[in-house]
Amino acid sequence: MVLSPAFRREFALTVTTSTTGTSAAAPRATAPRATATTVAAASTSADTADAECAACSRAPLPVLGRDVRVPLVTGGEVGYAALDYAASAPALQRVWDDVAAYAPYYGSVHRGAGYLSQLSTDLFEQSRETVAEFLGCRPDDELIFTRSTTDSLNLLASALPAGTRVYVFDTEHHAALLPWQRADRAQVEYLPAPRTPEQAVASLDVALHGAPKGPKLVCVTGASNVTGEIWPVRELAAAAHRHGARIVLDAAQLAPHHPVDITALDVDWVALSGHKLYAPFGAGVLAGRADWLREAEPYLAGGGATRKVARSGDALSVEWHSGTARHEAGSPNVIGAYAIASACKALTEAGFDSLVTRERELLARLRDGLAEIPEVRVLSLFGAGSARVGVLSFVVRGWNSSHFAAALSAEYGIGVRDGLFCAHPLVRTLLDTEPDEPGECGAPDAAPGERSLNAVRVSFGAGTPQEHVERFLGAVRTLVRDGAAWRYRTEEGRCVPVR
Repeated sequence: MVLSPAFRREFALTVTTSTTGTSAAAPRATAPRATATTVAAASTSADTADAECAACSRAPLPVLGRDVRVPLVTGGEVGYAALDYAASAPALQRVWDDVAAYAPYYGSVHRGAGYLSQLSTDLFEQSRETVAEFLGCRPDDELIFTRSTTDSLNLLASALPAGTRVYVFDTEHHAALLPWQRADRAQVEYLPAPRTPEQAVASLDVALHGAPKGPKLVCVTGASNVTGEIWPVRELAAAAHRHGARIVLDAAQLAPHHPVDITALDVDWVALSGHKLYAPFGAGVLAGRADWLREAEPYLAGGGATRKVARSGDALSVEWHSGTARHEAGSPNVIGAYAIASACKALTEAGFDSLVTRERELLARLRDGLAEIPEVRVLSLFGAGSARVGVLSFVVRGWNSSHFAAALSAEYGIGVRDGLFCAHPLVRTLLDTEPDEPGECGAPDAAPGERSLNAVRVSFGAGTPQEHVERFLGAVRTLVRDGAAWRYRTEEGRCVPVR
């Protein structure tokens, strides 16, 4: 049976339109019927997991692993409290179900004649459209699938016109801080850490006012991966455009928590990672203006990026694609792209208004609870009243942060992050440390009152039940009051319990 392009597209559309947490039934045909069976099994598994974990059902969007139990060094097991969403968020159950439904029909993208290849190509391109709609892309924008936010910003750095001046605050994640140094013929100006959103805009305005003529690019985060504070993106974009500069938004931490609309924010590009957006399948996104990308050399040289390759004497003549394929060499990660599209649909259907409201309530409970513990100091760049996403970092007087995080994990089954969070200049600024002071994991037997040269970060999202936040606050209070119940040592740079 020959399946028409219309049928293939209907299938591709069908598996991205579910509102129930599992993939929808596909059109009438042998292959889609098998898909529906797969999805029904996944749905049954999800229902069982929900029944086993009643507290988790209070989270707006169920995530994979919500019923995982972990051992405690003090004995017994406890349900794992994943509070490290800022590093990598768990997959939404919806995303997992969609990926599982599609997996039997996986095929090579763009260049295959077979049905599965054509279906996969349709699904890949439909995913591109879905993510572009989620990001509010303009009609002439291009959306390129990459590996991550880091990959996306390195791609943009490779596409900068000659003589581009790049402006970036030294508060950025390394993914947004470092790629420009490697960009050929680009000059980078690092702006000092602002202490208010207004100061950030004013600082950029001054820097751009004195800039020489030529192409200019501003790189800014939407929400800090250290403090969770939301940056004034729209105002920074307006300042950039007043001076003829373009702006790229690192939305890795913002997109899982708040709507990101390229048109409304008036930014030129947006970069994000699937693994922060509940779709940890190895894909990321760079979306925005097409001209610099079309004029640049391909990011990677290889199949898929070429229109034509011919031998000419001892050399090769190459004609490259001019659209998105120009920077998507190699076999595209269709599962990663589809997972991001599925997550975008799930977040849209859940409604950002309700997700943001609930997150603010959890964040208020977290901040109020920590404020009751005098030994805890929450890190902030813009001040206590600043708007945040569900990310918060702190230090505890008398504790090395690595020791504290290790105790939360080993004794309470709570997963947080410790260290400098790939934002070393910012964390050092917030901790008032000197640039050359060590800040890695260290001495779990820190003396009382010793200053910690790293921090603890707690982060959560749409899959976090309130019980996890309450358990975290209870554990912090107990550790501060009574100390750790177990002995710890440093092993290969990490603080671990003595076995």
